[in-house]
Amino acid sequence: MVILGAGESGTGAAILAQARGWDVFVSDSAVIRPPYRDLLTQHGIAWEENHHTEALILNADEVVKSPGIPDRAPVMRQIVARGIPVISEIELAGRYTASKMICITGSNGKTTTTMLTHHILSQAGLDVGLAGNVGNSLALQVAETPHACYVIELSSFQLDNMYDFKADIAILLNITPDHLDRYGYNLQNYVDAKFRIIQNQTEQDAFIFWNDDPVIARELSRRRPQAALYPFSDCCHPSLKGYVSEGKIMIETLNGTFDMERNSLSLKGVHNLYNSMAAGIAARILDIRNEKIRASLSDFTGVEHRLETVVRIRGVDYINDSKATNVNSCWYALQSIHTKLVLILGGTDKGNDYSEIEALVMKKARALIFLGVDNTKLHAFFDGKIEHIADARSMEEAVNTAYRLAQKGDTVLLSPCCASFDLFKNYEDRGNRFKTCVRNL
Repeated sequence: MVILGAGESGTGAAILAQARGWDVFVSDSAVIRPPYRDLLTQHGIAWEENHHTEALILNADEVVKSPGIPDRAPVMRQIVARGIPVISEIELAGRYTASKMICITGSNGKTTTTMLTHHILSQAGLDVGLAGNVGNSLALQVAETPHACYVIELSSFQLDNMYDFKADIAILLNITPDHLDRYGYNLQNYVDAKFRIIQNQTEQDAFIFWNDDPVIARELSRRRPQAALYPFSDCCHPSLKGYVSEGKIMIETLNGTFDMERNSLSLKGVHNLYNSMAAGIAARILDIRNEKIRASLSDFTGVEHRLETVVRIRGVDYINDSKATNVNSCWYALQSIHTKLVLILGGTDKGNDYSEIEALVMKKARALIFLGVDNTKLHAFFDGKIEHIADARSMEEAVNTAYRLAQKGDTVLLSPCCASFDLFKNYEDRGNRFKTCVRNL
């Protein structure tokens, strides 16, 4: 087995594969970070970095591909041309465990919902692991620290190479255009990837989804999920399993009814209402007691880099929303803030359509700051619509410019709409640098 990519996912896959009797070779086109290099060496697993040795890779019986590697990468084209099967780390891990899988995807909200669901289950005393895009590698946990159930955040990239894996509980929060550069700028390809979360489900399983998402509604009109359906919304309708009535969240499952005052939720905003409802439905399906769910929904502290208040300086609030790597996520952030804004946008464009946030930007933004190597597309869309627009080539420059443009009572919001890889290692690095620069003002 060849593992491509030696980050959290790839290293975990290598350790599990070796434990299950595979002859393993790990190859990374970049430098392998010391913690992962040390783990591979400790386990006696052969690895290489800064290149791919074609002869070794193309000799594989099977390849585990890290999610960040696109199919168009030259090494991937060669592997496909040879007919070598390619799977994801999650697919590999699923082969070697019978644990219950609670899987969460969506264009926005999946990290918050994953963390919140894990919080509820762990507070209720379940033996539960956290995996996927958050937590530790699922494969590594299956190999060395197995749990009775796992809460797994799944990106479309991870879903792409999953075939036999099955979610016992699948949550699909929403679908809006994202990562279109990886899907031939064809939204349907991205939609198909997201809907792989329900593949292999049976009538014994559960599918939780936002009832009002037009893309999900369209797809369900032509797909026939086998699982029991749990639609949720902020309205009230007999077909819904999660809804709001007279200021209360109501959840109905075979394990009974759950209710909770909406104002008691620790996470505010309509997007977090949906995240909380999805997590609550999953918890009731698992027969977690109502008082445990209420306690966890009321004391959860949120996710770093998602609408994270940093500090107030001279009457201006600074909010880190670096996790907003697509337009729809930025839309939720803009909707949740009720002051004038200095908005920091930019990064690696993924085929974005900024018209979704145009009205909110024009209503709320005092100024825009474009933080990126190439801001051409942002200028083409926003120039002439907002009076003050500035470019920045570093986070320090962006924060200093925002400090100069913001007025007392405003909010400076980092909600980029874009991936971070032009100037930063990842969205966490971008958010951490924002917080550091703000605190240094």
